Amino acid sequence: MKTKLVAALAAATMLIPAVATAHSPWLKPSATVVSGKEGWVTVDAAASTDVFIADHQPLPFEMMKVTQPDGSAGQVENGMRGKFRSTFDVHLTQPGTYRIGSEMAGVFGSYMLDGKEQRLPRGLAADKLKEAIPAGATDVKIMENAGRNVIFVTLGAPTDTVLKPTGKGLDFAPVTHPDDLVAGEPATFGFLVDGKPAAGIEVKVIPDGRRYRDEQKEESFTTDAKGQVKITWPAAGLYWVQASTSDKNSSIPGATDRRMSFTATLEVLQP
Repeated sequence: MKTKLVAALAAATMLIPAVATAHSPWLKPSATVVSGKEGWVTVDAAASTDVFIADHQPLPFEMMKVTQPDGSAGQVENGMRGKFRSTFDVHLTQPGTYRIGSEMAGVFGSYMLDGKEQRLPRGLAADKLKEAIPAGATDVKIMENAGRNVIFVTLGAPTDTVLKPTGKGLDFAPVTHPDDLVAGEPATFGFLVDGKPAAGIEVKVIPDGRRYRDEQKEESFTTDAKGQVKITWPAAGLYWVQASTSDKNSSIPGATDRRMSFTATLEVLQP
């Protein structure tokens, strides 16, 4: 039973990129900077039409991972799945910056069989690809899909251990610490693909509070030759930030394209 549950949750997580085309995934922390020797943060997790408005589906809290300031694994506690959002707590016991969120990897695509186009099952893992394509299928099209959805939370003074790039896929490489953002001041963020500067990719920024204004107020930035963007925050609050790109460098046999995304929720404080 446990194996089936984990498999189902993994599939649900891999659905997120498909959902993201119409419904954006997001994490909403109760705070990103906590004072004291220990503390707690509560996080909402969902995918919705407008970011931070829970009206579509929850993200599975069981797939969230916590990386503590020393690089060790932390725990998700008090997880609960509701109709439109999940929520969970993280107990902060080490001083420094935590990375909290999910990573997914999967494939999607289609093939022709008996004159009809068939789509691969949603949330299909790469190691299940061979058995998902029936004998006699033609015009098989396969694409890799990978994404990260994270927040950063700091207890006390910020640290950098959890900010180190993985060297795989689309990475976040901030020059300005993500828990040291101030309204009116510029912040510089870098993005890497397989460890190299990701030049020319689009970075979207949307502030919280969409329900109470007529406009989305989305801003778009493009990374420079160093793979960096400079963002000046107009006001304090939470911001949804997403970068995405694609290339032909998939490691999955038969895949023609690789789609990658990185999503983060950042908090900007008053000066």
